[in-house]
Amino acid sequence: MLTSLWHHLSAHRKKQFLSLLVLMTVASLAEIISVGSVLPFLGILTAPEMVFEHPMMGPLIQLLEVKEAKQLMLPLTIIFIIATLLAGIIRLTLLYVMTRLSFATGADLSIKIYRNTLYQEYLKHAERNSSEVIAGIINKTNTVTGGVISPILILVSSFFLLLGIMSALFIINLKVALATFIGLGLLYWAVISLTRQQLKENSQTIADNTTIVVKSLQEGLGGIRDVLIDGSQQFYCKLYRKADLPLRRAAGNNVFIGGSPRYLMEALGMILIAALAYSLTKQDNGSTSTIAILGALALGAQRLLPVLQHSYSAYTSINASKSSFQDVLDLLDQPLPLHATQAKIKPIAFEKYIELNNLSFSYTKDSKWELNDINLRIKKGTRIGFMGLTGSGKSTLIDIIMGLIPPVDGELCIDGQSITNENRKSWQAHIAHVPQNIYLSDSTLEENIAFGVPKDQINHQLVEKVVKQAQIANLIDQLEDGYQAFVGERGVRLSGGQRQRIGIARALYKEANVLVFDEATSSLDNETEQAVMDSIEALDQDLTILIIAHRLTTLKWCDTIIKLSQNNEIQVLNYKDL
Repeated sequence: MLTSLWHHLSAHRKKQFLSLLVLMTVASLAEIISVGSVLPFLGILTAPEMVFEHPMMGPLIQLLEVKEAKQLMLPLTIIFIIATLLAGIIRLTLLYVMTRLSFATGADLSIKIYRNTLYQEYLKHAERNSSEVIAGIINKTNTVTGGVISPILILVSSFFLLLGIMSALFIINLKVALATFIGLGLLYWAVISLTRQQLKENSQTIADNTTIVVKSLQEGLGGIRDVLIDGSQQFYCKLYRKADLPLRRAAGNNVFIGGSPRYLMEALGMILIAALAYSLTKQDNGSTSTIAILGALALGAQRLLPVLQHSYSAYTSINASKSSFQDVLDLLDQPLPLHATQAKIKPIAFEKYIELNNLSFSYTKDSKWELNDINLRIKKGTRIGFMGLTGSGKSTLIDIIMGLIPPVDGELCIDGQSITNENRKSWQAHIAHVPQNIYLSDSTLEENIAFGVPKDQINHQLVEKVVKQAQIANLIDQLEDGYQAFVGERGVRLSGGQRQRIGIARALYKEANVLVFDEATSSLDNETEQAVMDSIEALDQDLTILIIAHRLTTLKWCDTIIKLSQNNEIQVLNYKDL
């Protein structure tokens, strides 16, 4: 799993992680100096003559031209203070860099998941619940950031710090340091063995319920009008509670499992220090000469215990986040289509016909044919209506024409050129889509018309032009803020007809020459629908317009009407025939 994560990091991030290893090595060396400086410092306070006569002090004595032991007290005190401050500053710097790098990496992963998801095929989006993706992009990526990336960095840095501390302790007293390290290590290993299964179960609980929590929020808030009318608040509260409570309980258990050994280890550390002090005082050279050694070992243990605890907490965090980590990796592994890396798509030629040749489609191998052996030719610049009973395949046929889904058999051709995965985006550059439910963001009218275009790149003259073509100029003129008026979330401040006209204006802003209206007026009353259809009918005659509708009146201005039946037969008619 970690190898897979490494492959998803950018070259820049990889360099930063490798540079971090250098900082960890420096921190380890600083710990050796910090712990090692304790021994001479305490020695000069308790047994100055022994320190003065020690061979390792020779270079310092010569450098400072010291004549007696007492003269070493100030230099060794200064060295101890500097070493301690230096180790603290380096560890603080290491913490800052690790935190910044882990959260920056989390942002990279979240952005990459979102990008990969947006580029997936339409059928992929139709097959899965959006709450699964949202939970992965937001919640589970946060879990990976705080539960995997940061802990991994803590583990690695703890290893380097542990190496430095133990090196210093081994120099001071090999046997005692080795016994202490092995004893504490065995205790942590026992705790890990006892809690491994619980962490695995908690990990799965958190991953599963994170998706359910997002789903319950989407459903409750997304259908708030029906929730308020039906009085079903209690139902959605229970649904949320059923998912959120186990999630937080599992997260709480993980926190307890990760932090609980600390108190046992601190008590054990104090017992070890007491036993060490007693054993050292029983030696022949007495207690005075061993105070320095005891102090150095005590400081080393004081540094060692937090490092071991941080390592254990990091380990539990990684194990507790495994399921969410796997979900995030699955989203990161989504393949990108070829056009995702293309800077600009060049439209293919469209001057004559859209053709469907022996076209068939079914959603799965075992399901019935939605469309079977369809042959159809649509001339450029014509108005084509599509009608039929629910389930007759109207929307599926339009989706194939728009290049959203590929046919199982047969082909879609534009001016004789077959549409494939390689040139599909070049065909879609000709198409603009107006659905039944127009999505409007909580931004200005102008931004909603030039949907997906950065605000500073909007062509204001083109916006004004398409607004007139869609016949909503009068509405905008009546608003105090005009084009900068906010429409409210999902366009709640606009009527159905106004939203549809904005949808038309949005399609025209794209300057596409094929407009597709997928039951765009079915939710409107007759009078509003007629006004919207008048707007459509007044559009440029060079535009190819495809429209799905249930009402016959909606299709009266169409040049040709395609009627689909549930037995996969099609009839080519005109309005008089109907």
